[in-house]
Amino acid sequence: MTPTTLPAKGDIEEALGLSARRKSSARRKRWLWMLLVLALAAGGYFLWQRHNASTAAITYDTTPITRTDVTVKVAATGTIAPVTEVDISSQLSGVVSEVRVQENAQVKKGDVLAMLDQTRLNTQRAGSAAKLAVAEAATATAKSTLSEQSQILERQKALAKTGNAATQTLDSAAASVDRAEAAVQSAEAQVISAKADLATIDTDLANSVITAPIDGIVLKRSVEPGNTVASSLSAPVLFQIAGDLKELELNANIDEADMGQVKEGQDASFTVDAYRDRQFPAQIQRISFSPLTVDGVVTYTSVLSAANPDLALRPGMTATAYVTVASYPQALAVPNEALRYKPPVATRTRNFSITSLIMPRPPRDNAAKKVTASDTGRKIYVLRDGKPVAVPVELGASDGKVTIVKGEGLKEGDLVVTAQKQAGAS
Repeated sequence: MTPTTLPAKGDIEEALGLSARRKSSARRKRWLWMLLVLALAAGGYFLWQRHNASTAAITYDTTPITRTDVTVKVAATGTIAPVTEVDISSQLSGVVSEVRVQENAQVKKGDVLAMLDQTRLNTQRAGSAAKLAVAEAATATAKSTLSEQSQILERQKALAKTGNAATQTLDSAAASVDRAEAAVQSAEAQVISAKADLATIDTDLANSVITAPIDGIVLKRSVEPGNTVASSLSAPVLFQIAGDLKELELNANIDEADMGQVKEGQDASFTVDAYRDRQFPAQIQRISFSPLTVDGVVTYTSVLSAANPDLALRPGMTATAYVTVASYPQALAVPNEALRYKPPVATRTRNFSITSLIMPRPPRDNAAKKVTASDTGRKIYVLRDGKPVAVPVELGASDGKVTIVKGEGLKEGDLVVTAQKQAGAS
C-alpha cells in the first residue's frame, strides 16, 4: 500500500488564494479602485458646479444716460493772507518805555503803537539848541563888526579923495572889512551846522515814537515795556499790521499740468477746515511766472481775491481751491463707473463626461480671440434686449463724477451698464 503524502500548508494557501502576497495584491487593487471612484466623483462634482455657475442668471446695474451741466474744475491748495501786510520795526536803538496797543487792536494811520525812552535824546536836543543859540549870537556879532568896518572903510575912502588919508590907512580899513565878512560867513556856517544837529535829534525824537503806517488790525505784537531794541540791518519786527481783513487773498499752488487751463479772471471757490460745509467764492487775480519746486513737483502760485465781510476767514488758514476752467451746459454724459465696466471674457464650456475627465482634449489653436483695431477704442455697454451691447464712444470733458460722451446711436435715457451680478454670488 502506497502511503499518501499530504500537501504542504503553503501550497494549500497558495491554491486557495490565501497567501500573504495575494492578500496584499488584492488590497492594493481595492484601494486603487476606491481612489479612482473618488476622483471621478470629485471631478464630476467640480464640472457640475462649473456648469451651473456658467449658466446662472446674471443681473446688471444700469444708469440712464442723461443730459446735465458738466463743470470742469482744477483743484489747488494754498494759504489765506491779507491783501496788505506791514512789518514794523524801529529805526532807533533804545529801551521801550511804553506800548499802547494789543493784538487784534484796530488802528488808524498815525496812531502811536509804542515809544522808546527819550531821556538821552531830550538832553542832546537841549545841547544842540544851546549850540544853535551861540552860533546865532556869534553871527549877529560878526555882522555888527562887518557893518562897523564897512563904515570906517567908507570914511577912509572919502578922506583919500581929498588927500587927507594915507594909503596905508585905507588898505587897513579894507582888510578889516574882508575879515569881518569872513567872520560873518563862519558864524552863519556854525548856525547851519547847529540847526542840522538839532533837526537830526528832532528826527530821532520823532522816530522814537512808533506809529501805524496804515489803517488796519494788529496781527502780532512782539515787544513789551522795558525791552531793548537794537537797530540793525535785520531789525526785529515789533508789530505786524494787516490792512482791511474784509478783503483777503488766497495764494494757491496750481500743478504745472493744469496751467494750460487756468487763466486770470476765472471764477473759483474754496473751503477751509474751520467751515467744511461752506463754499467761499473767489477769483484769480494774477498767476506767477516763477515756479515753485518741492520734492520734484512743480507748481505755480496763483493769487485769488476773496471777500470776507463777516471776518470768518483768518490769515494763515489752509484752503482747498477749485478753479472753474470750463462749463458744458446740458451735455450727454455717463457716470465714470460705466467707463470702467467690462463684461467678463466668455469661456468655451464642454459637455460633462467621464471620458473628458479621464482623457481631456488638447487645447484648440484658435481658442484665443484675436484683438482687432476696434477693440482698442473706448467703449461703453448699453443694455439692449437684456444684454450689454458695446458702443464705441468719443470721450469729452469730465468733472470727476460724469464724463461727456459721443457715440453713434446714443441718446438720452439709454441704460448704460455700470456693474453686473451673478445669481448666488455674494
